[in-house]
Formats: sequence, C-alpha cells, structure tokens
Amino acid sequence: MGLTPQPNKWQCGPFALKHALIMLGKLVGEKELSRKAGTHWCAGTDEVKLARAARAYNCTLKVIRHTNPLHAKRELLRQLKRRHPVLLCVDTWSHWITVVGAEKGRFVTIDSHDAPVICVDTWKALKKRWVYREKNGHDPSVTDTLYDLHPLIPRFRTRTKAHFSLKHAFYLRRPENRAFASNWDEYFTDLANICRPRTPRSEKVFPLGELLRRHGAMIRAQVPYWHGKVHARQVNKILRNMQFVADTYDFVVHEEDEKRALVAITALLAFWAASKYGVGEVYGNA
Repeated sequence: MGLTPQPNKWQCGPFALKHALIMLGKLVGEKELSRKAGTHWCAGTDEVKLARAARAYNCTLKVIRHTNPLHAKRELLRQLKRRHPVLLCVDTWSHWITVVGAEKGRFVTIDSHDAPVICVDTWKALKKRWVYREKNGHDPSVTDTLYDLHPLIPRFRTRTKAHFSLKHAFYLRRPENRAFASNWDEYFTDLANICRPRTPRSEKVFPLGELLRRHGAMIRAQVPYWHGKVHARQVNKILRNMQFVADTYDFVVHEEDEKRALVAITALLAFWAASKYGVGEVYGNA
C-alpha cells in the first residue's frame, strides 16, 4: 500500500483509485481494489470497473467530459478546490493517474508508472497527456478533442482529507523520502489513533508540531538511550515524517490528550527500534 509505483503495466487503474482514496483518509490495498473492479491483465481497468470498485467503498466516481481545454481545466480546478481527488485517463487513454492538488499554475499528480509517484506538472504538460483525439462520428474530416475527468466523491462523512501542496510534493519527491512515501498508510493509521482531525468546533488543540517542539528533545534522547544502536537523527527523521503526515491531514492533539500522545509516539518509536535492531534480554528473569 502507501504511495507506491505499480508492479506491472495493467494495474494503473486500481493504483490511481487507491491513491485517490488515501486522499480521503480511506486506506484500501490495490489487490482488493483490483478484485472489486475486475481488473484483468489483458484489458486493464476502464472507468466503469473503477466506478464499481469505488461504490464498494461508498464513493462515487463521476464522469465529466469537456471538449474545450480551458473548460476542462476550470472543472478540474473546481473539483480540486472541493478537495475531490480526480482520476484522469491519459496517454491516449492507456494509463490512469490521480490529480490531488493545484497551486501557482502547476498540478500535483500521483502517477504510479514510476518512482517517485508524486509528480508536479505544468498545465501545458498535463493537457498534452490528458487530451484524447478521435474522428467525429458524423464528419470524419473533423477531429474531436476530449477531456474526461473522474472526480472521486465520498458518500460518507469524511473525518479528514489530505491537502497536497507543491511543498508537500517536492518533499516526497526527494530520493531519501521514497521509503517514507511507500509507508504512508502506516504513518496515517498510527497518527489517526493518536491525534484527531481538526474541526470547526475544535477547541484547546494544537498541531503535532507543537507537541514535538515541547517534547521532541526528550524523545530524541530517550529512544537511543533505550536502544544503543539507534541514532538520534533516525528518530528525528521519523518524527519529521509523522509531523508531515499530521500536517497533510490537519491532525491535531487535544490538550487533555497531550500525555497520551507523547506516550504513544514514544512507544511506537521503541517498537520501531526493536523491529529494526532486535531486542536483547531485559531485566533477566524478573
């Protein structure tokens, strides 16, 4: 799972839908989505199959068609403003990608074809990939240009939605952060159990970054003390990743949960250290 490239040429549809669901805070594996959609190695996955898989997770995958690129761009921006991830079938309707953000005339997309899957495209580049040309059915001398977009609209009340900015995209595109992106679902699941999504009624809350500002030095010192092979920089990297995911989904900590969140994060880091380096005997036969 996570934000990962596809292992073959025909599974781009389920991966695009998986990445769109991640933006809505719903984690579903690509194998399960392939099964729900009826993806086949020979035919891949069309919009009808993807819509069927989306319905299985209480979402609607709409079909919106434009023939004018400016109208298509305007609709795409409108859906993104509503925080709806949008699936596009590109490269002459041979490959699915997910558009998750737009800023300063550029678009943040998730393309499972190759790593890094997080991409930043200009409108010119995206339009070139997106357009599909076919002969007009009534006049073969006329070529129609089609721009189909498929926003994923949840039919459930979302607890949180991801906000992907250019800053987020460039951070995840760094080679040293590819492992982080592939484990995105693990970070999200853990943080969803530690923090809560911010709501208009949230009071006496603070972002995870504030918790780490208050207690980060203690965590970075304590975990290496418990496990001598762990370096403070490794702990700091995981804490940065946690803060990045929390900021993406606007997770916050309630004041009454501060100690609980501190203990939970420290425990997770201890488990990570044990899973990476193993654990020796502690306290003998006590």
